Amino acid sequence: MTEQTFQDTSLPTLDRRFSVAPMMDLTDSHYRNFARHLTKHTLLYTEMITTGAILHGDKHRFLSFANEEHPIAVQLGGSNPKALRECAIICEDYGYDEINLNVGCPSDRVQNNMIGACLMDHPELVAECLAEMQSTVSVPVTVKHRIGIDDRDSYELLHHFVEHVAKSGCSTFIVHARKAILKGLSPKENREIPPLDYATVYQLKKDFPQLEIIINGGIKTIQESKNHLNHVDGVMIGREAYYNPSMLLNIDEEIFLEAPASQTATQALAAFFPYISSQLDKGTKLGHISRHILGLFHGKPGGRKFRQYLSENAHLPTASIKTLELAIEHLNI
Repeated sequence: MTEQTFQDTSLPTLDRRFSVAPMMDLTDSHYRNFARHLTKHTLLYTEMITTGAILHGDKHRFLSFANEEHPIAVQLGGSNPKALRECAIICEDYGYDEINLNVGCPSDRVQNNMIGACLMDHPELVAECLAEMQSTVSVPVTVKHRIGIDDRDSYELLHHFVEHVAKSGCSTFIVHARKAILKGLSPKENREIPPLDYATVYQLKKDFPQLEIIINGGIKTIQESKNHLNHVDGVMIGREAYYNPSMLLNIDEEIFLEAPASQTATQALAAFFPYISSQLDKGTKLGHISRHILGLFHGKPGGRKFRQYLSENAHLPTASIKTLELAIEHLNI
């Protein structure tokens, strides 16, 4: 692999101060369209998409997105440099603003295909993959990884990983502040059991000031995000942004210092109605869309009844936009 310089800083750069993490079975196009009525500036990610799905499957089904979803990044899963290079070209052609390599997923299924966190044991291969992608596209190529895996979790090993991978030219590292236990824990347990270690991510920023370091893992509030931004370049939030989406309402104003996309959750949902109607007209089932808004009124009067009504009725064959209107009637607004 040929060592490269850091990505050309003359290229347009994304504002990664705040982003929503790629989450399997959650951050699909329906969710991203909905999120855009809560925040216009947050960087959104696709679910992880394997190179095989793109090269040998229905790539349009996996990669297509609406223009309103920008800024948007695609996360790829794979470890074959040539396959990743080809996929990067395809993703850039589709219009993605960033291409991210998954080096953090701990599931057995992806490990067997040399995808995800197991790649932390192979920094040379990760660097080669990133170099191949960067050699053919002009959009930023980034990496998301853990702070370690199994018993190979010393700071020295993490430092070596980042130092070596950075030689590929990759300058943005999204760091989940937990190690991954590759044998014995499920993906869900890997998000909860290994302890968070934010200080380690902070130290990476001190040791690699030239790199953009984004912190991820266990972050739930805007205030926590602001605290982290005193130490690193950006914050990525995962499930809190999905299961309590109204927290995104204040991101544009509090983090990006811009006008909010919507003033209230009710306004955001009303703005989402045309999209829902258009999807229903195309044959999409209401439940495939409404599952992303179940937590919108979390903690609000009537929020539980809203969620319950949608959960019980959105998947019925007769479900329609009227179903959603009836759910809203349960809110005390």
